[in-house]
Amino acid sequence: MAPPLFSKISIFGVGLIGGSFALALKKAGVVGKVVGVGRSAASLARAKELGIVDIASTSVEEAVQGADLILLAAPVAQTEAILRSIEPWLQPGTVVTDAGSTKTDVVEAARAALGTKIAQFVPGHPIAGREQNGPDAAIVDLYIGKKTVITPLRENAEADVARVAQAWELCGAIIHKLTPEEHDRVFASVSHLPHLLAYALVDDVARKPHADLLFQYAASGFRDFTRIAGSSPEMWRDISLANQLALLGELDAYMAQLVQLRGLLAERNGKAIEAVYANAQRARQNWIKTIEAAEQQNKQGGD
Repeated sequence: MAPPLFSKISIFGVGLIGGSFALALKKAGVVGKVVGVGRSAASLARAKELGIVDIASTSVEEAVQGADLILLAAPVAQTEAILRSIEPWLQPGTVVTDAGSTKTDVVEAARAALGTKIAQFVPGHPIAGREQNGPDAAIVDLYIGKKTVITPLRENAEADVARVAQAWELCGAIIHKLTPEEHDRVFASVSHLPHLLAYALVDDVARKPHADLLFQYAASGFRDFTRIAGSSPEMWRDISLANQLALLGELDAYMAQLVQLRGLLAERNGKAIEAVYANAQRARQNWIKTIEAAEQQNKQGGD
């Protein structure tokens, strides 16, 4: 019987992202042993109980030694501290990657923590998620048909980048590549800003004196618009601060759009308001058609 592609994978943070990664690779039959490392003993115990990890470890040395691949799936603010704990035990041949939603700050943290071992770190970001957190949120098919962005460093060996890409592809993901800077500009617009807006709206409604009445009548439109406000506040706090400059730029542009719309509403300029709405509708419909076409192609096979 052939040995597994990855004899040992260690995951720092075995919640939704790290746990789903482990489950998918186990289902694919390509990993011999999964070691989980985390801050919470209860969370680690639960991950082992659910079969996500084979070993729940509190020893960084134990987790790192002999690992083919290490995934950091903890909040981005913890990246540098985790990498500093890994560095003394990191041996040639082990590849480290991450699942953080920001990349320029992660790369800076990796350079500071790993020093001459920076070539072993291949930054990544799976574009998938749910509102639930923790090991119980992990699902085996989370990444199927979803994009994973890899932002290779100039120091990375092509074989190490390919190894990280292969792991995500075995989870069912589709690989894209961007620079760290491109990544953060893109996701400030289409991910980080929408989360900020959803949190702000729900917080605004919750603080009103008649919040109970408002939530009583909130229906599917409010639910769909604010779905992502159910995500981890700690994680999204870290993401917001890590991508501060790009997010501020997108927020300023959005606020300018709101000011413009407010002016049109104050003027009762229905024609101009409808034009904004119609442009948004067309853009969204085209985007949905593109997604559906890509999903259909993935089901049928193809690039």
